[in-house]
Amino acid sequence: MSYDVRYDTAEMDAFAADAAADERVAFLRRVYAHLGGATLLFAGLATAILSTPALAQPLARLAAGHWWVVLVAYIGAGWVAQRMAESNTSEAVQYAGLALFALAQAVIFTPLLYMLHEIVPGGDDVIIQAGLLTLTVFGGLTAVALFSRTDFSFLRGMLSLGMLIALGLAITAAFTQLNLGTWFVVAMIGLMAGYILYETSNVLHHYHTSQHVAASLALFASLTTLFWYVLRLTSYLNLGDD
Repeated sequence: MSYDVRYDTAEMDAFAADAAADERVAFLRRVYAHLGGATLLFAGLATAILSTPALAQPLARLAAGHWWVVLVAYIGAGWVAQRMAESNTSEAVQYAGLALFALAQAVIFTPLLYMLHEIVPGGDDVIIQAGLLTLTVFGGLTAVALFSRTDFSFLRGMLSLGMLIALGLAITAAFTQLNLGTWFVVAMIGLMAGYILYETSNVLHHYHTSQHVAASLALFASLTTLFWYVLRLTSYLNLGDD
């Protein structure tokens, strides 16, 4: 998922691309350190939930029977977390927003991870495969965006349109007999690859050097969404579901 960058103050630091080299490097280190921290927090929270049947089982049942509740909660949590991460009043609020989104992602992933971990033979290997593939793709796209220093903001319109179409198809499939299948998942992986290029470019060209928490949240959202669809794809391939 992508979150638009918002700036509410007139006086801020320079954009990362315009800052001095040492300042830009320090900013990128902070961004990716926070991204790594959010990813570890997400993994830890997801593991804790899966290890607690009293939490994991009700969440799995809720997602199976009332998917729209989970979707609304996810969108709401994402919106609140974004506003918190962009707060200019308190760094603690920014960190709280990042932590809130990591928790929301852990809850969203619980039903799929629970099925793979508890029900599917070899499901833990599928999770590991998906995680490694996601990190490889994310790392490659990050390198392209950072080393080329290309401004990929021109992708915004196409990515937004693609996301709207995907959301419409997902809602239609939920209420009809439409089976999206493997090709939809592959298309979503491609869409999220575009978002990673777009968001990584934004980190350089459209975030100020003081906005490392907000930048890491945007990258974390795209990373975890990519992981969701890679996890779905590896599940299909391992289970022979088409």
